[in-house]
Amino acid sequence: MGDHAQGVYGVISGIMGSMNEAPHPAAPSVSGRVERKAQAVGWARWLPGLQTLRHYEIAWLRHDVVAGLVLTAVLVPVGIAYAVASGVPAAGGLYATVFGLLAYALFGPSRVLVLGPDSSLVALVLGVVLPLSAGDPQRAISLAAMLAVVSGTLCILAGTLRLGFVTELLSKPIRHGYLNGIALTVLVSQLPALFGVPAAGGGLLNEGMGLVEAVLSGTANLAALAIGIGTLTVVQLFKRSRRVPGVLVAVAAATLVVALMDLATRAGVSVLGSLPQALPSMSLPSIRSGDVVPVMLGGLAIALVSFADTSVLSRSFAARDGAAADPNQEMVGLGAANLVAGFFQGIPVSASASRTPVAMAAGARTQLAGVVGALAVAALLVLAPDLLVSLPTTALAAVVIASALSLFEIADLRRIYRIQRWEFWLSIACLVGVAVLGAIQGIALAIVMAVIEFLWDAWRPHAAVLGRVDGVKGYHDITRYPDARIVPGLVLFRWDAPLFFANAELFRDRVLDAVTASPTPVRWLVVGAEPITSVDVTSADMLDELDAALSAVGIRLCFAEMKDPVKDKLKRFGLFSRLGEGRFFATMGEAVSGYLNANTGVQWIDWEELG
Repeated sequence: MGDHAQGVYGVISGIMGSMNEAPHPAAPSVSGRVERKAQAVGWARWLPGLQTLRHYEIAWLRHDVVAGLVLTAVLVPVGIAYAVASGVPAAGGLYATVFGLLAYALFGPSRVLVLGPDSSLVALVLGVVLPLSAGDPQRAISLAAMLAVVSGTLCILAGTLRLGFVTELLSKPIRHGYLNGIALTVLVSQLPALFGVPAAGGGLLNEGMGLVEAVLSGTANLAALAIGIGTLTVVQLFKRSRRVPGVLVAVAAATLVVALMDLATRAGVSVLGSLPQALPSMSLPSIRSGDVVPVMLGGLAIALVSFADTSVLSRSFAARDGAAADPNQEMVGLGAANLVAGFFQGIPVSASASRTPVAMAAGARTQLAGVVGALAVAALLVLAPDLLVSLPTTALAAVVIASALSLFEIADLRRIYRIQRWEFWLSIACLVGVAVLGAIQGIALAIVMAVIEFLWDAWRPHAAVLGRVDGVKGYHDITRYPDARIVPGLVLFRWDAPLFFANAELFRDRVLDAVTASPTPVRWLVVGAEPITSVDVTSADMLDELDAALSAVGIRLCFAEMKDPVKDKLKRFGLFSRLGEGRFFATMGEAVSGYLNANTGVQWIDWEELG
């Protein structure tokens, strides 16, 4: 570094130091947009189901009824399986299925989405219910129902406040890590039931160690294991089939084998037993005062996860049909489904990536298919509660394990590993956090990691000194274009991020580095401000101090290509008026011309002038 550069750096740094010490979704189609706007008028905006009913075509009825009956074959075993896996009596999953579907049909904006208990929520519900219920089935259903009420209330509130964007704050690697952690937790939690041994509880590590000890001691129920593995095999074989409901076939076969061979008595295979022969009355779930905090935290986690799943599926199906997705109304519909399910002793619900395609493949046209399915499940509860009395719990565990396996995201993580290693390890850290700390703590960790990831990118952004490259329009990073020419006495500096409190000092240091690295004494420093989308009070004060420090050594601070909203902020802060309008240029080219006009002795010929 030359003597001139060291002198400039020392003077500016000294002035700045004294100042710091002084008090100072594929885009929606046009028709989809018009339709969405029309539905958003008046009170009917909150009841999309009524809008669908008003325009319902009689030709759709046959398709919806058939699809609803086909859907029932999946709703029943899956609803029971997820309830049992969540530590709740089987009826809780069926109640949630019935009343969640009915509520979503009225409040949900999607014509095809199917809601119900879901594997992504199992670990969250179990994490609250298992330690608080102490084995009491009635208390377990009350806790799960209150989780549904809390998550439903939060979703409705967020939807009315138009906060549907919040789930977009979690990056893809973090979402993958969270869901992989959930999938691993759910899978391990179901292995004891698959092997026919008591669950150890206490988290993933204790569950795994307890299972190993049970298997090594010879206490595993081989008959239960055989039924479970057979069920899992059938489900996996038919998981891509649109004609054969693999889950129904597998569960029905397992139930018949247990009933015909009397394995519950002869081999000790655990079975479901009778379901309540009635539908529940509407009531607010009752919990203890000591349960409030874990239920509130669990409800928040469930609201975030369920809406993330629902919004992704909703956008996917809307884009396929050329319609417009409404994330805020989707949040209201999901919230209404959970709220109603909770009032009727159901567990939390979410959109289903497995049941929705079943309804679509069966020809569903509207949410009436879900209504038919809900009514069919209700009829089963009222008319045939003993139909599934011999259903083995190992088969239910196999159904949940199959769903957990489908949650794992491996292929995309491989791609992330190839293109961005640190984001891959961020995803792995999130997975480990969920698996070791628990699902609810894991989602808190995921949110914290998402915030840290955002701050890190904005805290240490890319910055560049720009030069002119012969034959290339514009001004470009001199490190990428070593042959770029620099205007004598002029530093063109670009900052590729918003300016805020966390990176203000780094911005100042990078500017000083650019000044000291200049091969000629600097007269002007122009900040290419197009990438700067915002400034805050801290960064505005830093700019004011930087301007004073640069002025003290004869350097004029200017800006080019600054967006009007950012200028408006500088005007509110009073900085725009202190600097003067003459310091702001519409383009980088105008800034260079302004410098050359103000410093007529500078020798500079642009390559475009030679042509």
